Amino acid sequence: MNLDRVIVSRPGVTLAEAIRVGLADEITSGVLAPNTEIDEQAVARRFGASRTPVREALRALASSGLVVVSPRRGVRVAALTASMLGELFELMAETEALCVRFATHRMTALERVALQMLHRQAAGTAELDDIDRYDQQNIEFHTAIYRGSHNTALADHATALRQRLAPFRRAQFRGERRLRQSHTEHDAIIAQVLQGDGEAAGRLMRAHMLTASAALADYLGGTRAG
Repeated sequence: MNLDRVIVSRPGVTLAEAIRVGLADEITSGVLAPNTEIDEQAVARRFGASRTPVREALRALASSGLVVVSPRRGVRVAALTASMLGELFELMAETEALCVRFATHRMTALERVALQMLHRQAAGTAELDDIDRYDQQNIEFHTAIYRGSHNTALADHATALRQRLAPFRRAQFRGERRLRQSHTEHDAIIAQVLQGDGEAAGRLMRAHMLTASAALADYLGGTRAG
């Protein structure tokens, strides 16, 4: 990815978020190798930004485990470990399964309609293989389920965990036909929600997240091999 000129195409996306996504894509794709130093000033020049949004982006990357910030060594790309990612996705799978179980029985009629609308809007995006747009729609879809659980503590936990895993959940969409597969998995989950079967919805959501984890492992394996 060329970071020399970045156009923020989605409304509401801040420069700090654009920098975060750009650097995260480079790290997860292997363009920026582990232990590579990331110079704040150099990144600021490439984006035509001040250091403030760069520092905000680097803090977000550090919270996701993609970079390590050291007073003496500066900012460097972290080494990604399969065990760390596996544990995080396992936790995410159980958290989202619980969210959708609660949401199945607690969502209002309006919330169910809104969830179906989000799902329908993402269909065309998946067919176009538009990762940027689908990534955002996917966030909105899962967030609607968190809110639909009507458990604030659970929704906050799920949101925090999602933010930590955001670069990796985005990276797994680069696998072959992964967008279409993800949308098909969402379709099955919604069907069980509408039928009122929370246990089945939870099982499908857990499988959905573990499939995402496997897709990420395949993608990262391919980029490292290349």
